Amino acid sequence: MTATLEPTTTAAPAITVTRLSEHIGAIVHGVRLGGDIDDATAETILDLLAEHEVIFFRDQQHLDDAGQHAFAARLGVPTTPHPTVRSDSDLLPIEGAANSWHTDVSFVDRVPKASILRPITLPPHGGNTTWASTTRAYDRLPEPLKALAENLRARHTNDYDYAGHNATYQRAEYHREFIRNIFEAEHPVVRVHPETGRRSLLLGHFVKSFAGLSTQDSAPILALLQRRIENPDNTVRWAWQPGDVAIWDNRSTQHFGINDYGDHKRLLRRVTLAGDLPVGVDGREGVALKGDASDYAPVTPARSRG
Repeated sequence: MTATLEPTTTAAPAITVTRLSEHIGAIVHGVRLGGDIDDATAETILDLLAEHEVIFFRDQQHLDDAGQHAFAARLGVPTTPHPTVRSDSDLLPIEGAANSWHTDVSFVDRVPKASILRPITLPPHGGNTTWASTTRAYDRLPEPLKALAENLRARHTNDYDYAGHNATYQRAEYHREFIRNIFEAEHPVVRVHPETGRRSLLLGHFVKSFAGLSTQDSAPILALLQRRIENPDNTVRWAWQPGDVAIWDNRSTQHFGINDYGDHKRLLRRVTLAGDLPVGVDGREGVALKGDASDYAPVTPARSRG
């Protein structure tokens, strides 16, 4: 049986929202995306992003690369396309599916605050993307696991062997480019969201180990916490259509591109917004251990919510 989704009106009269689940995901109606959106609309979009963690827009076929980048600049400060992967434009081409759970670019100290993704070429079937709320995952932890997670700091790196379960990185030439400059950063496992104040888990496939623990000892703890994030109750799955745009809060989600479309082509383009340094419950910030990400993105303070 198909559930009926009922839109509810937001503070902006022209904008309506359809929730996709209780804890994550919503479709936003009534907005034509572009660099010409007004300040009130931009603020509404950012408020909805903080609330729903990933938001979707339909029927945005008018957007091209320049329009997507200009729209991103209305929501924050766009980064360069990627710290290591080259691009011939201001956008990062996402070819294939990174079919492993991750938070984008968590291997630098200044973890991006959000990403904006638009499909260019879609396969005739499959190729969906799933997002998980790392806020909801933290909230559902038993108290002993919350205490453990809050006292852990994780070491993230782009030079980590996740290629065995990630089809995109099995391509040798792509992997060589991905690790042409090595980055490593140490972040709190539980970060405090700079806008909402809520706590979330900062993990994913870039985690190499936990500070003070060996890789061997880290692995079962990472698997335990990561499994909590991946629980289907915390997730929303999106079936892409032409003209779609997705925006997700990179500070409180992970995502997974599903590689179930055979030899068909799948191409999307992404703009990423610069973020701040993740802050743990003890007030300690994330730090760079290897590599300088200043050419990739500035450290940008979180916005104040009125």
